Amino acid sequence: MTAHDPNLSRSGSGLLGWLGFGARPVDPPIEAAAASGQLERRGALQGRQLEEIGNFLSLHKIELTPLALTVAWNYLTGADSQVVRAIDRQIQSRQPITAAWLEENLAENNGDDLALLAQLMERLESSIDEFGKTSRDAHNATSDYQSALEEHVNELTQVTKAGEVISELATIAKVMLRRTRDIEKQMLRSEAQTRALRRRLDEARRSAEEDHLTGLPNRRSFEATYAEQYRLARAATETLCVAFCDIDHFKAINDTHGHEAGDRVLKLVADCFARISDDNCHVARHGGEEFVLLIRGAAPDDAFDKLDRLRQELADRRLVNRATEQPFGQVSFSAGIADVFECGDPRTALRAADAALYRAKQNGRNRIEVATDEDCQPPQLNAAA
Repeated sequence: MTAHDPNLSRSGSGLLGWLGFGARPVDPPIEAAAASGQLERRGALQGRQLEEIGNFLSLHKIELTPLALTVAWNYLTGADSQVVRAIDRQIQSRQPITAAWLEENLAENNGDDLALLAQLMERLESSIDEFGKTSRDAHNATSDYQSALEEHVNELTQVTKAGEVISELATIAKVMLRRTRDIEKQMLRSEAQTRALRRRLDEARRSAEEDHLTGLPNRRSFEATYAEQYRLARAATETLCVAFCDIDHFKAINDTHGHEAGDRVLKLVADCFARISDDNCHVARHGGEEFVLLIRGAAPDDAFDKLDRLRQELADRRLVNRATEQPFGQVSFSAGIADVFECGDPRTALRAADAALYRAKQNGRNRIEVATDEDCQPPQLNAAA
């Protein structure tokens, strides 16, 4: 199957349609000439993207399935950093990328769920803000109307020679005044409910961005922090380093002492990382026994020293499982550091830091490696042919 297959160009069907590249309705004649250049460039870009996806699947001999297409798209466009890192690590270890491997390792990826959660929370927050503004405006209008009505009621009740018509108007106005007071109370209750809902939303957001075991920010929160720190560092012409840290032999700890003890070790290591965090050093749990750090305003050598002191302090401790009085032995971590701007862009820097971490593991663990120029190069698809 190639990009020239006529089945791919049918509107809303075939591979192009599945990827959202299907034929679009024809522009009105008055706009067609002005849009032709843009459409041509868009078509060329989409054609290259489609060719890259086909080459990726063909190279690794992966059958065409919705999962395979989604993974290929997320990998080649960088749309999902977890997919990018998983595939890069598989390529670096020279292990095959097969349909079975995709199904086992990437089918349960929850990136889409997190993105959907973020969108829903943003929409909910927007609705709360809009409702709160409407409620406040209604309350203010009701209060103003009540004051004016109360003034007119007082004026009507002071008229002694107005006759029955004025008397009826005064009665009606009093009823309206009571109703506006009731409405004002309802508005006040609505404002209180809105404030309570806002607090719950803030709590839900914190919960969605926090790792429940360690209390550190989670991967979703890290992605947002990474984008913000990259923007700030670039604007201030400061350095920015990213580091991946992985607890050594963590599976052996779980197998020997149990998962509850493993969780305590995770919390201990997380607390160690949290001690060095500040406005220029951000720590998050990236998943499993892996943590990620962003260090702004420090050169790679300074970031190395900062992290290496923590590594040595942890490795020098002798920990004991208080539940069984059995020693854990040495608990250590390995790390890889990359200079984000030396690597060119945030995505490449993540790959480079991960490659450096992989090298630290290969070189004996309990050590830190700094990414090289080679680590910052784009991955070669033929590395795992």
